[in-house]
Amino acid sequence: MRHEHADHGAHQGHQGHSDHEGHHGHAGGVTWGMASSATLHCLTGCAIGEVLGMVIGTALGWGNLATIALAVALAFVFGYALTMRGVLKAGVGFRQAVKVALAADTVSIIVMEVVDNGVMLVVPGAMEAGLASWLFWGALAFAFAVAFVVTVPVNKWLIGRGRGHAVVHAYHH
Repeated sequence: MRHEHADHGAHQGHQGHSDHEGHHGHAGGVTWGMASSATLHCLTGCAIGEVLGMVIGTALGWGNLATIALAVALAFVFGYALTMRGVLKAGVGFRQAVKVALAADTVSIIVMEVVDNGVMLVVPGAMEAGLASWLFWGALAFAFAVAFVVTVPVNKWLIGRGRGHAVVHAYHH
């Protein structure tokens, strides 16, 4: 074991790698704070796309299905784009950045979208309320809050297995 540790420390660019492993959860050190941070990052991209989709669909008078389809599509686009922005900034090529974003965010976005759109559908009148309505915006804010609470444990579980946002962390040194 001592030999492995000595060799591990000798690798170029791996200073502080044990902290890196702990953040990923390989050492079992995933905190609720890490999971919350990853979820908030995901929620930011999703919310931008979701709000834009809801606004466009509602403004155009689209039905619930078309509006939700647009909101979900844009949530994925903006969710992935936000992750890719940081990965590309770290000097990773575009194709690899796409792969990292897909690996990091897909499960989290799916959970978030199912929950927040489900909430919007079950709040009476929320989808039919106009953009000037407090019901629309209140329901949307509530939907995001519920999605956040439901998605945090999912992200904690993913990070603990070296998946989800643990994949992105390798590019944020």
